[in-house]
Amino acid sequence: MNRMHGFTLLEILVALLVVSLSMGAVVQTVGSYTRNQANLRDRVFAQWVARNQLASVQIAGDWPSVGQKKGDTDFPEDAGGSKSREWRWVMQVTQSPEEDMRRLDIDVFRADADDDAEPIARLSGFVEKR
Repeated sequence: MNRMHGFTLLEILVALLVVSLSMGAVVQTVGSYTRNQANLRDRVFAQWVARNQLASVQIAGDWPSVGQKKGDTDFPEDAGGSKSREWRWVMQVTQSPEEDMRRLDIDVFRADADDDAEPIARLSGFVEKR
């Protein structure tokens, strides 16, 4: 009797099942990586916005009054500056234990975020009276 060599239909179906399950895991991993990259990019840009706000107060040399200040700023997302994103920031100025210093706490949000949203970045710094 001449016996044929090859795969049975059941073996092929099992192999296809294994490949499809592994491809699903790969697609899920790539999607997760993409979401994490976008989140990390936003956190870095928000941190830069907070640092820029702190630096602008420190460089201006004005003595900030105690209270809350709010503002919006555009920050370029690419080197050419053709694409930018708008950010919303809230600066809380409080008196520090030292009379000649004020503490600045800056929270940065996406411009389209709700008022009760968690900040993407938070930065604290000090300004000295000149």
